[in-house]
Formats: sequence, structure tokens, C-alpha cells
Amino acid sequence: MAGGTAGAQAIAMVFSPVVTRLYGPEIYGLLGTFLAITSMISPVVALSYPIAIVLPKEDSDAKGIVRLSIYIADHIYWFDDWSKALDGIDVVIHTAASAHIMNDSAADPLAEFRKVNTAGTLKLARQAVAAGVRRFVFISSVKVNGEKTGRQVEGVRRSFSEEDVPEPQDAYAVSKYEAEQGLMAIAEETELEVVIIRPPLVYGPGVKANFRLLMKWVQRGVPLPLGAVHNKRSFVALDNLVNFIIHCMDHPKAANEVFLISDEEDVSTTELLQKMARAFGKRSLLLPVPVGLMTFVAGLLGKRNVADRLFGSLQVDSSKARDLLGWKPVVSMDRALTGVRFGLASVSGEERPENTS
Repeated sequence: MAGGTAGAQAIAMVFSPVVTRLYGPEIYGLLGTFLAITSMISPVVALSYPIAIVLPKEDSDAKGIVRLSIYIADHIYWFDDWSKALDGIDVVIHTAASAHIMNDSAADPLAEFRKVNTAGTLKLARQAVAAGVRRFVFISSVKVNGEKTGRQVEGVRRSFSEEDVPEPQDAYAVSKYEAEQGLMAIAEETELEVVIIRPPLVYGPGVKANFRLLMKWVQRGVPLPLGAVHNKRSFVALDNLVNFIIHCMDHPKAANEVFLISDEEDVSTTELLQKMARAFGKRSLLLPVPVGLMTFVAGLLGKRNVADRLFGSLQVDSSKARDLLGWKPVVSMDRALTGVRFGLASVSGEERPENTS
């Protein structure tokens, strides 16, 4: 049996370069949906229903989760009345947001972001209050603090913290900050407990944008001119973010607080690419091209924002989460990148740490 499994995996690996050129992303999305559905239906057909869906201990909690999931999946973009979905719910974890304006010609991008990120969030929070929800966990963004950190005069690297005066630079960050302010105002006026989490870049299975592109280049063994980048950036693995969210659901000291979290392994772009290469079992092919030269070229090509992300520093200080809540990352960056490599949903395999009251 083991030999057959290994053989099947070997065949898949051999033909994957051909298959990926025959089918586009839409087909793979359809395949992912099909596999997700069959993975839930198969145990039911085999009369092993308990392993099909992870259920809470109480049936009432399970019914509440099902109702909320159905409403979110069916109405997330336009639904206006959440009262039925919130009935009997104790904690709301609000992750939905508009991160990009699909219409690049929008006359007022901030107004578009505010519709979902600010007004939508506060509407949901007010309805949560009316429904008797105890706690509202809001996933904001480190962009509320600013776009980058640098060096202090004495040469010591500076990290963003919860004590910093917010400096949102773009419309998305402004809309998130306004939502934070509105939530805290609601918390002061009502009994709703609000927890605000500002994560840096989140990576895990399904990661998109520049992080995904870098991983593809590393996987294919493409030589990259990024061997002499000495910045420092904070990241947070999906496992660590989810674990912290769960931590914040019931920890008494998390109420009405703002938290910045990370993997607590700040790395340069060069170090990140080296870690990616190890996750793929490949040699890192990084050329030591001067950062100043690449920044200049990026400016000429109109890609200065990309250069800022690759060469700039953005570090967060997660000591508040560690000291106040007793939280610590449950998975290392190396292990999380291995999870991204194999497309695993979770690689931590560790128990949630106990609360410290």
C-alpha cells in the first residue's frame, strides 16, 4: 500500500509541469471546490459522519455556527440584516474586508473602502450589540500604524507597537483605522467587548500576491537579484494568526485592547528567500545586486511600491500579546513555509496554550 501511494505521488509530481500548462487557475479552483465537497460527503456515505465535520460540544453551538456560516457565505457582499445569524452567538470574528478596489477608475477610492471596511463593520457591530454578542474580534491591519519602519538615530531598529500614533497612508488603511475608532466608541457606549488585531503580511496555503510570486520563482529555481537585501520584515503564519484569534475569543485581558502580532522571527528579503528555498529542498540562487541600483531601476519602471515592499523594513513588536495574554507563536516560520510548500491546512500540530489570567 505504501509503495502504491508513493508511486501515485511520484506520477503526480512528474506530470505536474505538463498539467499546469494545460489548465488555467479557474479549473484548479473548480477542482479545489470539488475535492472540498467530496472530502465532507465521503465520510457521510461511509457512515462515519462524526469525522466529516468538527462539531462543538453543544448542539446549540453547532447550529449557531452553521447558521452564521450559511449567512456569511450567501450574503457577505450585500446582506444588510444580520440579526438572525447573530442570534445565540457569543463571539463574532470579523475578517471580511475590501482590500482592493476592483474599479481602478473609482473617483473616490476611500469612499469605496469605507462602504465595506468602515460602515459595514460598524453596522455588524451594532447589530451584534442588539443580539447580545459578548465580544467582537476585528482583524485590522498593521498598515494602520504605517507603511514601514526604519532605524533610529542611534542605529537601533524600530518596530511598530500598539502605543504608536496611527499613521495610515492609503485609503484601505484609513478605512480600517476609522473602523477601529468606531468599534472602540461602541465598546465605550455598550457592553460589547472589542479586540483589535493588526497583523502584518499573513502567509499560508493559498497565499497570494508578491509572496506567492516569490515562492514560484524559488520553486522554479529562477536566479533572483535579491542576495544583498538587509532589511527586516515581520510576517505571521496563518496557523499563528488563527491561534491568536482563538486566544482572544475568551481571554479576559484581551477585552478592548489592540494587538500587533507576528511569528517573532523578523527576516530580510534575502533570508526569507533562503527559507523558502529550504522549504522546497532547493538551493537559493540569489545574486548580490546593490539595493540602490534596483530601487533606481524600479523607479524608472514605475514599480517603486514593489521596491518598497522588497527592500523596506516593517517590523512589529508583539510583546504585548506575549506579556498580557501569555501567547506565543505555535509554529516556526520554517515549519509554516513547509506547510505552504505542501499546501497543508495546518502544520502546527500543537495544542493551544493555556490562558494566563
